[in-house]
Amino acid sequence: LAPWIPVVGLEIHAQISSNSKLFSGSQVQFAAPPNSLVSFFDASLPGTLPVLNRRCVEAAVMTGLALNCSINKKSLFDRKHYFYADLPAGYQITQQRVPIAVNGRLSYSLCIDNKMSQMVTKTVRIKQIQLEQDSGKSLHDDTRSQTLVDLNRAGVGLMEVVMEPDMCCGEEAAAAVRELQLILQTLGSSQAVMAEGQLRVDANVSVHHPGEPYGVRTEVKNINSIRFLAKAVDYEIQRQIEELENGGIILNETRAFDSKLGCTVPMRDKEGKQDYRFMPEPNLPPLILYDAKSLPANMNHQQVINIDWIHERLPDLPSVKREKLVEQYGILPEHSFTLLSEDGLAEFFESVVKQTQMKPKKVIGWILNDLLSYLKEHSLTVKESPVSSFLLADLLNLLEKKEISSTAAKQVLAELWKGEGKTPLEIVKEQKLELLQDQKELEQICQAVIDGQENE
Repeated sequence: LAPWIPVVGLEIHAQISSNSKLFSGSQVQFAAPPNSLVSFFDASLPGTLPVLNRRCVEAAVMTGLALNCSINKKSLFDRKHYFYADLPAGYQITQQRVPIAVNGRLSYSLCIDNKMSQMVTKTVRIKQIQLEQDSGKSLHDDTRSQTLVDLNRAGVGLMEVVMEPDMCCGEEAAAAVRELQLILQTLGSSQAVMAEGQLRVDANVSVHHPGEPYGVRTEVKNINSIRFLAKAVDYEIQRQIEELENGGIILNETRAFDSKLGCTVPMRDKEGKQDYRFMPEPNLPPLILYDAKSLPANMNHQQVINIDWIHERLPDLPSVKREKLVEQYGILPEHSFTLLSEDGLAEFFESVVKQTQMKPKKVIGWILNDLLSYLKEHSLTVKESPVSSFLLADLLNLLEKKEISSTAAKQVLAELWKGEGKTPLEIVKEQKLELLQDQKELEQICQAVIDGQENE
Protein backbone atom coordinates (compact mmCIF):
# COMPACT_ATOMS: atom_id res chain seq x y z
CA LEU A 1 0.00 0.00 0.00
CA ALA A 2 1.14 3.55 -0.74
CA PRO A 3 2.02 5.54 2.37
CA TRP A 4 -0.42 8.04 3.80
CA ILE A 5 0.43 11.72 3.52
CA PRO A 6 -0.88 13.84 6.43
CA VAL A 7 -1.88 17.45 5.73
CA VAL A 8 -2.15 20.02 8.52
CA GLY A 9 -3.36 23.63 8.33
CA LEU A 10 -3.86 26.00 11.25
CA GLU A 11 -6.19 28.84 12.18
CA ILE A 12 -4.78 30.83 15.08
CA HIS A 13 -6.70 33.41 17.09
CA ALA A 14 -4.43 35.89 18.88
CA GLN A 15 -5.91 38.38 21.33
CA ILE A 16 -4.64 41.88 20.54
CA SER A 17 -2.81 43.72 23.34
CA SER A 18 -5.10 46.73 23.76
CA ASN A 19 -6.59 48.58 26.71
CA SER A 20 -10.06 48.50 25.16
CA LYS A 21 -12.10 46.22 22.92
CA LEU A 22 -12.23 46.19 19.12
CA PHE A 23 -15.46 48.19 18.70
CA SER A 24 -16.20 49.58 22.18
CA GLY A 25 -14.46 51.42 24.98
CA SER A 26 -14.84 48.57 27.48
CA GLN A 27 -11.65 47.65 29.30
CA VAL A 28 -9.79 44.42 28.53
CA GLN A 29 -8.66 42.58 31.65
CA PHE A 30 -8.08 38.90 32.33
CA ALA A 31 -9.96 37.28 35.26
CA ALA A 32 -12.09 40.36 36.03
CA PRO A 33 -15.36 39.69 37.90
CA PRO A 34 -17.95 38.19 35.49
CA ASN A 35 -19.84 40.71 33.36
CA SER A 36 -18.01 43.68 34.91
CA LEU A 37 -16.45 44.86 31.62
CA VAL A 38 -19.45 44.96 29.28
CA SER A 39 -20.59 48.02 27.34
CA PHE A 40 -24.03 48.49 25.79
CA PHE A 41 -22.53 47.55 22.40
CA ASP A 42 -20.92 44.38 23.82
CA ALA A 43 -24.33 43.34 25.13
CA SER A 44 -25.90 44.18 21.73
CA LEU A 45 -28.42 46.67 23.02
CA PRO A 46 -30.51 48.06 20.11
CA GLY A 47 -29.19 51.28 18.61
CA THR A 48 -25.56 50.83 19.65
CA LEU A 49 -22.91 51.19 16.94
CA PRO A 50 -19.32 49.93 16.57
CA VAL A 51 -16.36 52.34 16.72
CA LEU A 52 -13.12 50.82 15.38
CA ASN A 53 -10.13 50.72 17.77
CA ARG A 54 -7.06 52.30 16.12
CA ARG A 55 -4.62 50.31 18.29
CA CYS A 56 -6.08 47.00 17.05
CA VAL A 57 -5.65 48.04 13.42
CA GLU A 58 -2.01 49.06 14.03
CA ALA A 59 -1.32 45.73 15.76
CA ALA A 60 -2.75 43.79 12.82
CA VAL A 61 -0.70 45.80 10.30
CA MET A 62 2.44 45.31 12.38
CA THR A 63 1.84 41.56 12.57
CA GLY A 64 1.15 41.34 8.85
CA LEU A 65 4.40 43.14 8.01
CA ALA A 66 6.38 40.88 10.37
CA LEU A 67 4.90 37.84 8.61
CA ASN A 68 5.85 39.14 5.16
CA CYS A 69 2.23 39.77 4.18
CA SER A 70 0.82 42.21 1.65
CA ILE A 71 -1.23 44.82 3.51
CA ASN A 72 -4.52 45.68 1.83
CA LYS A 73 -4.97 49.44 1.74
CA LYS A 74 -8.70 48.81 1.60
CA SER A 75 -10.23 46.04 3.70
CA LEU A 76 -13.85 45.28 4.55
CA PHE A 77 -15.82 44.09 7.56
CA ASP A 78 -18.45 41.34 7.41
CA ARG A 79 -21.05 39.78 9.65
CA LYS A 80 -20.67 36.05 10.29
CA HIS A 81 -24.00 34.75 11.58
CA TYR A 82 -24.35 31.89 14.03
CA PHE A 83 -26.32 31.38 17.21
CA TYR A 84 -24.67 30.75 20.53
CA ALA A 85 -25.54 31.95 24.01
CA ASP A 86 -22.30 33.92 24.46
CA LEU A 87 -22.76 35.82 21.16
CA PRO A 88 -25.54 38.33 22.03
CA ALA A 89 -25.87 39.87 18.55
CA GLY A 90 -26.24 36.52 16.80
CA TYR A 91 -23.31 37.41 14.54
CA GLN A 92 -19.58 38.10 14.77
CA ILE A 93 -17.96 41.07 13.02
CA THR A 94 -14.99 39.75 11.05
CA GLN A 95 -13.17 40.22 7.71
CA GLN A 96 -14.08 37.34 5.41
CA ARG A 97 -14.02 38.83 1.90
CA VAL A 98 -11.16 41.35 2.01
CA PRO A 99 -8.97 40.94 5.14
CA ILE A 100 -6.35 43.42 6.31
CA ALA A 101 -3.34 41.27 5.25
CA VAL A 102 -2.78 38.41 2.77
CA ASN A 103 -0.13 36.16 1.20
CA GLY A 104 2.57 36.01 3.86
CA ARG A 105 4.97 33.38 5.11
CA LEU A 106 6.43 32.24 8.41
CA SER A 107 9.80 30.50 8.70
CA TYR A 108 10.35 28.25 11.70
CA SER A 109 13.02 25.81 12.83
CA LEU A 110 12.50 22.14 13.58
CA CYS A 111 14.71 19.72 15.52
CA ILE A 112 15.59 16.45 13.80
CA ASP A 113 15.08 13.46 16.13
CA ASN A 114 14.69 15.91 19.06
CA LYS A 115 18.34 16.95 18.72
CA MET A 116 18.82 20.69 19.18
CA SER A 117 22.13 20.48 17.34
CA GLN A 118 20.35 19.24 14.20
CA MET A 119 17.81 21.78 13.03
CA VAL A 120 16.10 22.43 9.71
CA THR A 121 14.25 25.57 8.64
CA LYS A 122 10.77 25.20 7.16
CA THR A 123 8.25 27.70 5.84
CA VAL A 124 4.47 27.81 6.09
CA ARG A 125 2.43 30.15 3.91
CA ILE A 126 0.09 32.64 5.57
CA LYS A 127 -3.18 32.85 3.65
CA GLN A 128 -4.54 35.89 5.49
CA ILE A 129 -4.75 37.86 8.72
CA GLN A 130 -8.13 39.27 9.62
CA LEU A 131 -9.50 41.43 12.41
CA GLU A 132 -12.50 40.10 14.31
CA GLN A 133 -14.23 40.37 17.64
CA ASP A 134 -14.14 37.60 20.25
CA SER A 135 -17.25 35.99 21.69
CA GLY A 136 -18.15 35.79 25.36
CA LYS A 137 -17.52 32.75 27.52
CA SER A 138 -19.95 30.04 28.59
CA LEU A 139 -19.39 28.67 32.09
CA HIS A 140 -20.88 25.21 32.48
CA ASP A 141 -22.04 24.34 36.00
CA ASP A 142 -22.47 20.56 35.97
CA THR A 143 -23.51 20.47 39.61
CA ARG A 144 -26.59 22.61 39.00
CA SER A 145 -27.03 21.48 35.39
CA GLN A 146 -26.91 25.04 34.09
CA THR A 147 -24.75 27.25 31.91
CA LEU A 148 -23.82 30.82 32.85
CA VAL A 149 -22.56 33.45 30.42
CA ASP A 150 -19.73 35.92 31.04
CA LEU A 151 -19.55 38.69 28.42
CA ASN A 152 -16.27 40.26 29.60
CA ARG A 153 -14.47 38.72 26.62
CA ALA A 154 -17.23 39.63 24.13
CA GLY A 155 -15.89 42.14 21.65
CA VAL A 156 -12.21 41.80 22.55
CA GLY A 157 -10.05 42.34 19.47
CA LEU A 158 -8.61 39.26 17.76
CA MET A 159 -6.24 38.66 14.88
CA GLU A 160 -7.03 35.43 13.08
CA VAL A 161 -3.92 34.11 11.33
CA VAL A 162 -4.87 31.51 8.72
CA MET A 163 -2.02 29.20 7.70
CA GLU A 164 -2.09 27.15 4.50
CA PRO A 165 -1.99 23.32 4.85
CA ASP A 166 1.80 23.14 4.48
CA MET A 167 2.56 21.02 7.56
CA CYS A 168 2.47 17.27 8.01
CA CYS A 169 2.74 16.47 11.73
CA GLY A 170 2.17 17.76 15.25
CA GLU A 171 5.81 18.68 15.72
CA GLU A 172 5.76 21.01 12.70
CA ALA A 173 2.49 22.61 13.81
CA ALA A 174 3.83 23.16 17.33
CA ALA A 175 7.08 24.68 16.06
CA ALA A 176 5.22 27.08 13.74
CA VAL A 177 2.88 28.25 16.50
CA ARG A 178 5.77 28.69 18.93
CA GLU A 179 7.62 30.89 16.42
CA LEU A 180 4.44 32.91 15.80
CA GLN A 181 3.98 33.30 19.56
CA LEU A 182 7.52 34.68 19.92
CA ILE A 183 6.95 37.11 17.04
CA LEU A 184 3.70 38.41 18.54
CA GLN A 185 5.34 38.89 21.93
CA THR A 186 8.33 40.65 20.36
CA LEU A 187 6.05 43.01 18.45
CA GLY A 188 3.84 43.60 21.48
CA SER A 189 0.79 43.05 19.26
CA SER A 190 -0.34 40.21 21.55
CA GLN A 191 0.83 38.84 24.87
CA ALA A 192 -0.05 35.42 23.40
CA VAL A 193 -0.29 33.67 26.77
CA MET A 194 -2.06 30.42 25.90
CA ALA A 195 -2.97 29.63 29.51
CA GLU A 196 -5.06 32.84 29.56
CA GLY A 197 -6.75 32.14 26.23
CA GLN A 198 -4.80 34.88 24.42
CA LEU A 199 -3.66 32.40 21.77
CA ARG A 200 -6.01 29.64 20.65
CA VAL A 201 -5.40 27.21 17.80
CA ASP A 202 -7.76 25.33 15.49
CA ALA A 203 -6.04 22.52 13.59
CA ASN A 204 -7.39 21.21 10.25
CA VAL A 205 -6.18 17.66 9.62
CA SER A 206 -6.58 15.23 6.71
CA VAL A 207 -4.71 12.31 5.11
CA HIS A 208 -4.43 11.06 1.51
CA HIS A 209 -2.34 8.79 -0.72
CA PRO A 210 0.33 10.29 -3.03
CA GLY A 211 -1.16 11.65 -6.26
CA GLU A 212 -4.70 11.70 -4.84
CA PRO A 213 -6.73 14.78 -3.85
CA TYR A 214 -6.68 15.88 -0.21
CA GLY A 215 -8.86 13.76 2.04
CA VAL A 216 -11.85 14.87 4.08
CA ARG A 217 -10.59 17.10 6.88
CA THR A 218 -11.59 17.42 10.47
CA GLU A 219 -11.08 20.51 12.63
CA VAL A 220 -9.77 20.20 16.19
CA LYS A 221 -10.98 23.35 17.96
CA ASN A 222 -9.63 25.64 20.67
CA ILE A 223 -6.31 24.01 21.55
CA ASN A 224 -4.73 26.16 24.27
CA SER A 225 -1.29 24.58 24.67
CA ILE A 226 1.58 24.02 22.23
CA ARG A 227 2.26 20.61 23.76
CA PHE A 228 -1.41 19.63 23.42
CA LEU A 229 -1.41 20.90 19.82
CA ALA A 230 1.35 18.46 18.86
CA LYS A 231 -0.44 15.59 20.59
CA ALA A 232 -3.86 16.46 19.13
CA VAL A 233 -2.57 16.66 15.55
CA ASP A 234 -0.57 13.42 15.76
CA TYR A 235 -3.49 11.58 17.38
CA GLU A 236 -5.93 12.82 14.74
CA ILE A 237 -3.60 11.78 11.89
CA GLN A 238 -3.28 8.27 13.32
CA ARG A 239 -7.02 8.04 14.01
CA GLN A 240 -7.89 8.93 10.41
CA ILE A 241 -5.36 6.47 8.97
CA GLU A 242 -6.68 3.63 11.13
CA GLU A 243 -10.29 4.53 10.27
CA LEU A 244 -9.62 4.49 6.52
CA GLU A 245 -7.53 1.31 6.60
CA ASN A 246 -10.37 -0.42 8.44
CA GLY A 247 -12.81 0.50 5.68
CA GLY A 248 -14.39 3.46 7.47
CA ILE A 249 -14.93 7.04 6.30
CA ILE A 250 -13.80 10.39 7.72
CA LEU A 251 -16.60 12.80 8.57
CA ASN A 252 -16.20 16.53 7.96
CA GLU A 253 -16.68 17.37 11.61
CA THR A 254 -15.44 19.55 14.46
CA ARG A 255 -13.61 17.73 17.25
CA ALA A 256 -12.09 18.68 20.60
CA PHE A 257 -8.89 17.42 22.20
CA ASP A 258 -9.30 15.73 25.58
CA SER A 259 -5.95 16.36 27.26
CA LYS A 260 -6.66 13.86 30.05
CA LEU A 261 -7.43 10.99 27.69
CA GLY A 262 -4.92 12.19 25.06
CA CYS A 263 -7.41 11.85 22.21
CA THR A 264 -9.81 13.89 20.08
CA VAL A 265 -13.57 13.54 20.57
CA PRO A 266 -16.46 14.59 18.28
CA MET A 267 -18.19 17.92 19.02
CA ARG A 268 -20.51 18.60 16.06
CA ASP A 269 -20.86 18.32 12.30
CA LYS A 270 -18.88 20.96 10.43
CA GLU A 271 -20.95 23.97 9.41
CA GLY A 272 -20.65 25.04 5.79
CA LYS A 273 -19.92 28.63 4.81
CA GLN A 274 -23.47 29.02 3.59
CA ASP A 275 -24.72 28.43 7.13
CA TYR A 276 -22.84 31.51 8.36
CA ARG A 277 -24.74 33.78 5.92
CA PHE A 278 -21.85 36.21 5.48
CA MET A 279 -22.95 39.75 4.64
CA PRO A 280 -21.24 43.16 4.59
CA GLU A 281 -21.21 44.94 7.96
CA PRO A 282 -23.53 47.93 7.32
CA ASN A 283 -22.33 49.99 10.29
CA LEU A 284 -18.63 50.07 9.37
CA PRO A 285 -17.16 51.76 6.28
CA PRO A 286 -14.22 50.21 4.42
CA LEU A 287 -10.96 50.38 6.39
CA ILE A 288 -8.56 52.58 4.42
CA LEU A 289 -4.80 52.51 5.08
CA TYR A 290 -2.05 54.61 3.53
CA ASP A 291 1.64 54.47 2.76
CA ALA A 292 4.13 57.30 2.20
CA LYS A 293 3.18 57.59 -1.49
CA SER A 294 -0.60 57.54 -1.10
CA LEU A 295 -0.83 59.76 2.00
CA PRO A 296 -2.50 63.07 1.02
CA ALA A 297 -0.50 66.18 1.87
CA ASN A 298 -3.29 67.86 3.83
CA MET A 299 -4.27 64.72 5.78
CA ASN A 300 -4.18 64.79 9.59
CA HIS A 301 -1.59 62.14 10.51
CA GLN A 302 -3.43 61.36 13.75
CA GLN A 303 -6.52 60.23 11.85
CA VAL A 304 -4.88 57.81 9.43
CA ILE A 305 -2.62 54.75 9.65
CA ASN A 306 0.60 54.88 7.64
CA ILE A 307 1.90 51.40 6.74
CA ASP A 308 5.43 52.68 6.03
CA TRP A 309 5.58 54.46 9.40
CA ILE A 310 4.75 51.16 11.16
CA HIS A 311 7.23 49.22 9.01
CA GLU A 312 10.10 51.57 9.95
CA ARG A 313 9.44 50.92 13.64
CA LEU A 314 9.36 47.14 13.55
CA PRO A 315 11.70 45.66 16.19
CA ASP A 316 14.21 42.88 15.49
CA LEU A 317 12.28 39.64 15.06
CA PRO A 318 13.33 36.44 16.90
CA SER A 319 15.20 35.06 13.88
CA VAL A 320 17.31 38.24 13.67
CA LYS A 321 17.90 38.24 17.42
CA ARG A 322 19.18 34.66 17.28
CA GLU A 323 21.62 35.52 14.52
CA LYS A 324 22.92 38.49 16.50
CA LEU A 325 23.38 36.42 19.66
CA VAL A 326 25.40 33.80 17.77
CA GLU A 327 27.48 36.40 15.94
CA GLN A 328 28.11 38.68 18.92
CA TYR A 329 28.78 36.12 21.64
CA GLY A 330 29.97 33.09 19.69
CA ILE A 331 27.38 30.78 21.26
CA LEU A 332 25.88 27.76 19.49
CA PRO A 333 22.75 28.34 17.35
CA GLU A 334 20.75 25.89 19.48
CA HIS A 335 21.61 27.92 22.58
CA SER A 336 20.20 31.05 20.94
CA PHE A 337 16.88 29.23 20.46
CA THR A 338 16.76 28.33 24.16
CA LEU A 339 17.59 31.89 25.20
CA LEU A 340 14.71 33.32 23.18
CA SER A 341 12.25 30.57 24.09
CA GLU A 342 12.11 31.77 27.71
CA ASP A 343 10.76 35.26 28.24
CA GLY A 344 13.53 37.53 29.52
CA LEU A 345 16.28 34.90 29.43
CA ALA A 346 18.23 36.50 26.56
CA GLU A 347 18.23 39.84 28.38
CA PHE A 348 19.36 38.11 31.58
CA PHE A 349 22.22 36.42 29.71
CA GLU A 350 23.40 39.66 28.09
CA SER A 351 23.25 41.47 31.44
CA VAL A 352 25.45 38.80 33.06
CA VAL A 353 27.94 38.92 30.17
CA LYS A 354 28.29 42.70 30.54
CA GLN A 355 29.03 42.41 34.26
CA THR A 356 31.46 39.51 34.26
CA GLN A 357 34.93 38.79 32.92
CA MET A 358 33.95 35.23 32.02
CA LYS A 359 33.63 34.39 28.33
CA PRO A 360 30.05 34.18 26.98
CA LYS A 361 30.53 30.52 26.01
CA LYS A 362 31.12 29.68 29.68
CA VAL A 363 28.36 31.98 30.92
CA ILE A 364 25.80 30.24 28.71
CA GLY A 365 26.51 26.95 30.50
CA TRP A 366 25.68 28.44 33.88
CA ILE A 367 22.57 30.13 32.47
CA LEU A 368 21.13 27.05 30.76
CA ASN A 369 22.33 24.26 33.06
CA ASP A 370 21.98 25.90 36.46
CA LEU A 371 19.70 28.94 36.29
CA LEU A 372 17.14 27.56 33.86
CA SER A 373 17.03 24.13 35.49
CA TYR A 374 16.31 25.68 38.88
CA LEU A 375 13.60 27.98 37.51
CA LYS A 376 11.82 25.11 35.73
CA GLU A 377 12.08 22.88 38.80
CA HIS A 378 10.39 25.55 40.93
CA SER A 379 8.00 26.79 38.17
CA LEU A 380 9.47 30.30 38.21
CA THR A 381 9.92 32.79 35.39
CA VAL A 382 13.24 34.53 34.74
CA LYS A 383 11.82 37.72 36.26
CA GLU A 384 10.98 35.80 39.44
CA SER A 385 14.51 34.40 39.82
CA PRO A 386 15.90 34.86 43.38
CA VAL A 387 19.36 35.19 41.80
CA SER A 388 19.72 38.46 39.89
CA SER A 389 22.03 38.93 36.93
CA PHE A 390 24.28 41.03 39.20
CA LEU A 391 24.66 38.26 41.80
CA LEU A 392 25.32 35.59 39.18
CA ALA A 393 27.92 37.83 37.49
CA ASP A 394 29.55 38.47 40.87
CA LEU A 395 29.79 34.73 41.48
CA LEU A 396 31.19 34.04 38.01
CA ASN A 397 33.81 36.76 38.52
CA LEU A 398 35.03 34.96 41.66
CA LEU A 399 35.26 31.77 39.64
CA GLU A 400 36.97 33.45 36.68
CA LYS A 401 39.57 35.09 38.93
CA LYS A 402 40.22 31.60 40.33
CA GLU A 403 39.38 32.71 43.85
CA ILE A 404 37.00 29.78 44.31
CA SER A 405 36.68 26.37 42.67
CA SER A 406 33.75 25.36 40.47
CA THR A 407 32.58 23.02 43.25
CA ALA A 408 32.53 25.92 45.70
CA ALA A 409 30.72 28.07 43.12
CA LYS A 410 27.94 25.47 42.93
CA GLN A 411 27.63 25.57 46.73
CA VAL A 412 27.46 29.37 46.71
CA LEU A 413 24.80 29.31 43.99
CA ALA A 414 22.73 26.88 46.07
CA GLU A 415 22.82 29.43 48.92
CA LEU A 416 21.95 32.30 46.58
CA TRP A 417 18.76 30.48 45.56
CA LYS A 418 17.48 31.00 49.11
CA GLY A 419 17.21 34.71 48.32
CA GLU A 420 18.56 35.95 51.65
CA GLY A 421 20.24 38.99 50.12
CA LYS A 422 23.82 37.86 50.71
CA THR A 423 26.60 38.40 48.20
CA PRO A 424 28.63 35.46 46.87
CA LEU A 425 31.73 36.59 48.78
CA GLU A 426 29.78 36.83 52.04
CA ILE A 427 28.54 33.27 51.52
CA VAL A 428 32.08 32.06 50.81
CA LYS A 429 33.31 33.51 54.10
CA GLU A 430 30.25 32.42 56.07
CA GLN A 431 30.37 28.83 54.79
CA LYS A 432 34.17 28.78 55.23
CA LEU A 433 34.49 27.34 51.76
CA GLU A 434 37.94 26.24 50.69
CA LEU A 435 39.70 28.90 48.63
CA LEU A 436 41.10 27.81 45.32
CA GLN A 437 44.61 28.91 46.31
CA ASP A 438 44.68 26.26 49.05
CA GLN A 439 43.30 23.74 46.59
CA LYS A 440 46.05 24.60 44.10
CA GLU A 441 48.79 24.06 46.68
CA LEU A 442 47.30 20.66 47.55
CA GLU A 443 47.20 19.68 43.86
CA GLN A 444 50.85 20.76 43.44
CA ILE A 445 51.95 18.61 46.41
CA CYS A 446 50.05 15.62 45.02
CA GLN A 447 51.58 16.12 41.57
CA ALA A 448 55.08 16.36 43.11
CA VAL A 449 54.52 13.05 44.91
CA ILE A 450 53.34 11.44 41.66
CA ASP A 451 56.33 12.81 39.75
CA GLY A 452 58.72 11.51 42.44
CA GLN A 453 57.23 8.01 42.23
CA GLU A 454 57.58 8.01 38.42
CA ASN A 455 61.27 9.04 38.68
CA GLU A 456 61.98 6.15 41.06
